[in-house]
Amino acid sequence: MRLRHLSLRDFRSYSEAEVDLTEGVTTFVGLNGQGKTNLVEAAGYLASLGSHRVSNDAPLVRFGAERAFVRAAVVRDSRETVLELEIVPGRANRARVGRSAATRPRDILGTLRTVLFAPEDLALVKGDPGERRRFLDELLVARQPRWAGARSDYDKILKQRNALLRSAQSVLRKGSRGGTLTPEEAVSRETTLDTLVEWNTHLAAVGASLVYARLRLLRDLAPHVASSYDEVSAGRSEARLTYVSSLPEAVAHRIADGEVPEREELEKAFHQAFEEMRQREIDRGVTLVGPHRDDVTLTLGDLPAKGYASHGESWSFALALRLAAFHLLRNDLKTDPVLVLDDVFAELDAGRRERLAAMVADAEQVLITAAVAEDVPDILSGSTYYVTKGSVSAEEADDAPLTESGTTSGSADATSDNGGADHD
Repeated sequence: MRLRHLSLRDFRSYSEAEVDLTEGVTTFVGLNGQGKTNLVEAAGYLASLGSHRVSNDAPLVRFGAERAFVRAAVVRDSRETVLELEIVPGRANRARVGRSAATRPRDILGTLRTVLFAPEDLALVKGDPGERRRFLDELLVARQPRWAGARSDYDKILKQRNALLRSAQSVLRKGSRGGTLTPEEAVSRETTLDTLVEWNTHLAAVGASLVYARLRLLRDLAPHVASSYDEVSAGRSEARLTYVSSLPEAVAHRIADGEVPEREELEKAFHQAFEEMRQREIDRGVTLVGPHRDDVTLTLGDLPAKGYASHGESWSFALALRLAAFHLLRNDLKTDPVLVLDDVFAELDAGRRERLAAMVADAEQVLITAAVAEDVPDILSGSTYYVTKGSVSAEEADDAPLTESGTTSGSADATSDNGGADHD
């Protein structure tokens, strides 16, 4: 699997860009703010329908434009497929595969798979649980695109259930605490409780399936994480992943020990949790159990990586997670996903830099961004593009800035390489 061509229109800092890509390594060299990360961000968006830099689509559209287009030719098993996405902030995006009619963006998932390393990955180790949940769910979709529908269904059901809890909070509280209800309030309470039971059934079914899929994914991923950590860190520190479930304690303990209960058992555990948590959920007006409340604990030896790992160890763990995802997809697909290394080498010490390069050198296609070409180890030599002021060229521009402190501001957006530092 590889990208043969990438085309952008009104995406980020680019009014237009056309980039031919080959097998092996392609490096985009350019200082921060010039637009190099925008190129690999576009490729990642085609693969996942999300950005690794921002949580909504608005920053992806060039200032002054109404919409952006990302188009790519993807080659797999000597067969080429053309993908196109139209990104329209505030409205539903549109997608096209080949010459077919416009379709839902979700339907193109799986045509292109990417694994992306970026400085933001440090949040997988040091950040909030949402970062690790998103990592799992995005890998789940990359592995089996049908899970995109399950994730969307879960989010919709959760939103409806939370809205019900909030809108009926006063009458539910009053009835639960023995207050006297008017006949109208009594009817309203019973109707609300019946509706809540319905939403419980929907949430338990979809939530149990999502948790089950995450647990199976984690079971398959864990050995790759352990071996990748040892290789990238040149040591043995027993890197482990533990799923922390919001389900009742008995089931949660078994899950933490690495067991994967069947879906039916997980669904029953959801219903038990809803009964146990009913009053707390009514008081707070939010759903307190489900995959949206779960976490993954990363440990090195006996200690959690978050709060105890050094900066270098944290980077090694983040790299191990991405490398593990790459190897898992490679095994599943029987072909390599496109590997993207976005400004990663500048963040690593010399040892980790060389070890990472050696580990990915045999990938079918690697896209790299770097501020200076010297940051990229020699083993990853290949094609090079120079990115300056939102333009891409195979030859370095005569007026290109020479240092990070250069005064050239260019026409690229000020946020073109940091995405405004937004995170989900």
